[in-house]
Amino acid sequence: MSLNEEILKLADEYEQYIIDCRRKVHTLAEVATKEFKTKAFIIEEAKKLGLPYEEVPTNSVIVKLDTGRPGMVVALRADIDALPLAEADTNLAGPRTCHSEQPDTCHACGHDAHTAMMLGAMNILTRMKDSFNGTVLFCFEEGEEINSGVAALIEALEKYHVDRCWAIHVYAALEEGKISVDPGARMAGMAVLHTRFIGKAGHGSRPDMAINPVFCGANFLNNLCVAFSNQITAGETVTMGVTMFHGGETYNVIPATAEIEGSFRFFNEAEGEKAMKIVRQTAEHTAAIHNCQADLISCEAPSGPGHGVIPSVNDAECSAAAKRALEGILPEGTVVPCEHWFAGECFCWWLKKYPGVLAFLGIKNEAEGYGAAHHNEKFDLNEKVLKTGAISTVRYALEWLA
Repeated sequence: MSLNEEILKLADEYEQYIIDCRRKVHTLAEVATKEFKTKAFIIEEAKKLGLPYEEVPTNSVIVKLDTGRPGMVVALRADIDALPLAEADTNLAGPRTCHSEQPDTCHACGHDAHTAMMLGAMNILTRMKDSFNGTVLFCFEEGEEINSGVAALIEALEKYHVDRCWAIHVYAALEEGKISVDPGARMAGMAVLHTRFIGKAGHGSRPDMAINPVFCGANFLNNLCVAFSNQITAGETVTMGVTMFHGGETYNVIPATAEIEGSFRFFNEAEGEKAMKIVRQTAEHTAAIHNCQADLISCEAPSGPGHGVIPSVNDAECSAAAKRALEGILPEGTVVPCEHWFAGECFCWWLKKYPGVLAFLGIKNEAEGYGAAHHNEKFDLNEKVLKTGAISTVRYALEWLA
């Protein structure tokens, strides 16, 4: 039996197990830093396989499969946290397969699928242990939504000298069962803006005796739009989402402060840093024109794990290897190109440190109700794709270990 044939045979055998794991994790649905039951479930599954595990000083877990033979170390990552969101009783077309049992908490991003596919891959690779060399690290990461677990997990991986890494994110905008392993930037970096313009309060009848920060804030937004259109590098994308402008409480009182919040997304780390420099300069110079002060509470490009996200950039060699390996085991037309995604992912810090791939796995099937945007009460997981995800995870690992 060939390597691919063995993987496919075991994937068929474990498909229902993977589905059951997904439903179990979905019912548990725990938010970032609170994934206690989910963590206990993962550890129990590792114990069943006799695999050693390490509890990272958060709710993350590293399960180790060491063949005892020299070879590469491949780290496979799945995030395990849910969202503080009440899910709807139905998806876009009808009843859900399973429901969260936790009030106002649900897996509306697909992390339940990521965890289940990883557990399936862990079982398959354990069964195939005699077919490859080196070490596989199954990494279950807490708190992806708030970046609470990534720093401690990467620190815990230092002693293993990781050679390659891999993660999957299910994607509601990609057709059911399709998978993308394109090279380059796949998900966006993000920087947050929170600035306060400080003026001088006064009566609305005498603006000359006050310093109105509302005009300063409004002028700042206009100036920023002009600065972005003329200074962001042509061909690069930096989106600007200003979502809050608050100044004053009533019609006849000039407030002392005005606050603006928003976020920026980018696929080039250097361009993101440049954008934040433009924002800072624009805020400071606009404030000076209006005799205000600019208090830039948050206006920095991400600085490291646990402090925001940079673009998730797939290594070219690893992407080429993944494409070659997956095209050899999955049906023709399964591996497809896909536009990059404007959401952020803390797997970006893994990809900055280790060569690897963040794959997109499509779940969209509008006839069956799968396709609602992530972080939406109607989001639902298409379980038909879980086997494909497990196969892809196993095959990528064995591309470096077999």
